[in-house]
Amino acid sequence: MNAYLRYISQRFIILAATVFISMTVVFFVPRMVPGDPLGAIFANMAAVGGSVNAPEMVAEYRERFGLDRPLWDQYISFWRELLQGNLGFSISNFPAEVSTMLFSALPWTIGLLTLTTLLSWVLGSVIGAVVGWRGRKAGGWRALVPVALVLYTTPYYILALILVFVFAFLWPIFPLSGAYSVNMRPGWNLAFILDVLHHATLPALSILLVSLGWWFLSMRSLIIQLKGEDYILNAEAMGIGERRILWGYAFRNALLPQATGLAISLGHIVGGALITEVIFAYPGIGYRIYNAISSLDYPLIQGGVLMIIISVAVANFLIDIMYPIIDPRIRFEGTQGS
Repeated sequence: MNAYLRYISQRFIILAATVFISMTVVFFVPRMVPGDPLGAIFANMAAVGGSVNAPEMVAEYRERFGLDRPLWDQYISFWRELLQGNLGFSISNFPAEVSTMLFSALPWTIGLLTLTTLLSWVLGSVIGAVVGWRGRKAGGWRALVPVALVLYTTPYYILALILVFVFAFLWPIFPLSGAYSVNMRPGWNLAFILDVLHHATLPALSILLVSLGWWFLSMRSLIIQLKGEDYILNAEAMGIGERRILWGYAFRNALLPQATGLAISLGHIVGGALITEVIFAYPGIGYRIYNAISSLDYPLIQGGVLMIIISVAVANFLIDIMYPIIDPRIRFEGTQGS
């Protein structure tokens, strides 16, 4: 048990170091990009007839966001506020708080990507197992292999553009952008839910089809490898049914690496499918980060990337600490003989 606690402690230190280094990079890199982060505020003020040339106003905004202080002072202030759970105010959407903007976008990203990730994982794993097990006897199912290869090697944003062209222009049965119709009032009612699903169909398909190809090819490859294992051959020699061998032995053992991939994919969900969300103007985390980068909105960039870093790092941390429990074949230093 002590060895396991040391193992967890080591992984937690790695998690903390990953977050610290990543956020340090995210803090400095945007500030090295040429441009004025206050430009968005002044442009919005000019658009409504406000004055943007008053030096005292520019100085006040620079002081408000700490842009008048030395870089090292801004960095220390950034960590001080972050450790207190304060992500600050958005520069381009002032006075909106970064946390409010991100948490309002989070449900759209999670709703879109969780469903597509889980559905593609289940379908790809099951179909891949069947095709991999049956091999040449799979018949017409074998045609799925080249299809999966094409889907997997196609960038999801290219597939998104194709879907937009076909189903939003040539055959306009799905909306071009947005998460719901402008005349819809958000609420837990059937009309709104159906409208949300209608808008989410094309972005969901662009992500689902690409990841479905990967899960299919991955599981097929694993099953083909496992067919030659001794325990599979012994089970066949003992006269155990083919279906039981496939689902009770081969598929079960192939699930561990597949489950690892699923956990990592779920960890990436918070980051959203940035380009897909941009193409469809889908109001998720990825779309927020894209707009923040375009306007050099430092606090919003930092907050959005922080959510992604933490979700991915925590997902990997949980995988690491669960491995020795899930699979007894996996051991860490100090557990042998304990």
